[in-house]
Formats: sequence, structure tokens, C-alpha cells
Amino acid sequence: MLPVVLLPVGADDDALDACLGALDAGTPAGVRVWLADDAQAGPRGGAIIERWLQRTRLQADYTRRQQPIGEVAHVDEMLKACAGLDVVVLAPDAQPLPGWLQQLAACFSRDAAIATATPWCNAGEAAAWPRLGEINALPADFEHTAQACAAMPPVHAELPAAVAHAVAIRGNARQRVGGLDASSYVSWYAALIDLSLRLSGLGWRNVLCETAFVARGGEGGPADGDMDAIYARWPAWNARLAEFLMHDPLHGMRERLERLHAEVGPPRPQRDLFDAAAIPVQDTSEDTVAGPEDPALDRP
Repeated sequence: MLPVVLLPVGADDDALDACLGALDAGTPAGVRVWLADDAQAGPRGGAIIERWLQRTRLQADYTRRQQPIGEVAHVDEMLKACAGLDVVVLAPDAQPLPGWLQQLAACFSRDAAIATATPWCNAGEAAAWPRLGEINALPADFEHTAQACAAMPPVHAELPAAVAHAVAIRGNARQRVGGLDASSYVSWYAALIDLSLRLSGLGWRNVLCETAFVARGGEGGPADGDMDAIYARWPAWNARLAEFLMHDPLHGMRERLERLHAEVGPPRPQRDLFDAAAIPVQDTSEDTVAGPEDPALDRP
């Protein structure tokens, strides 16, 4: 069973259009997707979503609030509605590469201690490729890059925290650690760091999924005051991140991906290379609970 994809809708219409196109092209038919709009999309964005819903192969639902409640509170509502299900929260300006969701699910199936899995990204900070901590160019050929990633060994190295371009979150782990802290943080960027550190404190792992890639036009970032709140609650965070960036434990993996990217031949048809059935995935959720197809999620 593949995770449910949660997409908090943003205000950038062009980025949303590109995201939905890549999501449809790179995700197996029938996957559950929930587009949740915290009163962000304008008329053009609404039209883009409506057209996409009419033609997508995915099992998609769209909800919109009449008044915004804020990014963190909104994502927290989405996570709570999905209860114990494994989910992937996708940034509204992200562009998933083929096979991304199957690879994230396979990552969870390899180690029950993994609570969050973050794919590579051209603008993924600690998970950035080809250069660490930089905003690199979008991959020139999505299928070619995805094929190179799929050939990577699934080591699932530890990250300082999950990164917000795309993150798979194990449902039972999130339930045990509690919800997001909407009273302390304004941005999903900061709330995700806090969630990752709480998970790590309880013995869960926040890892890199080396076999998946999700592109993004730019990095996410904290809202004003968010990092002060992080440093106050987690005094060791700054040193932890600085040590990771200075010692660069993913250097060898990024070099290996670069070699594979240069070595792989022309990509085979997407349906052959990234057939969901080709990657065995187990359902790691402990509970069977309401998902985006349920009427409860149609609330504004």
C-alpha cells in the first residue's frame, strides 16, 4: 500500500501547475492524493486544480477553507485526518520524479525504525544533489535522473532532520510523538524540524531515501521568529546542522549518484522502469483509519 500524498495548495499558480503535472506523470494511477487549500489559491489556481482533477489518473480530492488558519495548523489538520496512515507531504512547488512514491514506500518497508524519509532534491539543503546546501538547477531529464537514483544502494543514511520539499511520515510514529506545534511555529519548514527532533528523541530515524528524487524551484524557509523558537527548544540544533554541513557525510553518496547519472543509458519507458509492482512494498501502518476518500475530509 502506497502512502497518501498530501499537497497543501500554494498561491503560486505556475508552480502549482508544474507540480500537478509532475505528480500525475510520476505517480502510479489510483494513488490517493489530497489537495488541501488553506484559502491560498486564486481564481487561476482554482481553474488549474479543476482541470487537473478532471483528467488525473490519481484518486484525488480537493478541499478549500473559507478562511486561512495558517500553514502549520493546516498541515497538522491534514495529518490528524489521516490518523495512522503513512503519508507524504509534498511542497506545492515541488516536482516529483518518476518512481518517487514507490521508492519512499520501499524505504519504510526496509526499516521499521524509520519515521521520516526525505528524497534527494536539487534544492534540498541537507538532501541536496549534486552540491550540498545549494540551490542546484532542476534535472534536465526527469526520467534519466530517476533511473540513476533507482540504481543507488538503499543505505538510508541519517539526516539532521527531514526536509520540506517532500517527506514521507510513518503514521504510527507521528501518532506517538503528537501533532505539530502550531502555537510555536509559523512555517511548515520549522515545524518539520521540530517534529523530526521529537521523533529522533524517541528513537525513530529521519533518513535520506537515496533511491528517490523530488525537484523544486527553490528552497523552503522559516518564518520570522521560527528559528529563534527552534534554538530555544533545541539548543543543540545549530551545532548538529553545522557539523553535518561541515563533515558532509553524504559526499560519497552524492558522488556515486553523479557517476550513475553519467553512466545510465537512455531511460526506458516509465511504465516498465517504475512499475509499482516491481518494488515490493508492505503496509507499515498500524491502523486502518479515515483517508482522503472519506467524507470527514470534505470539511472546509
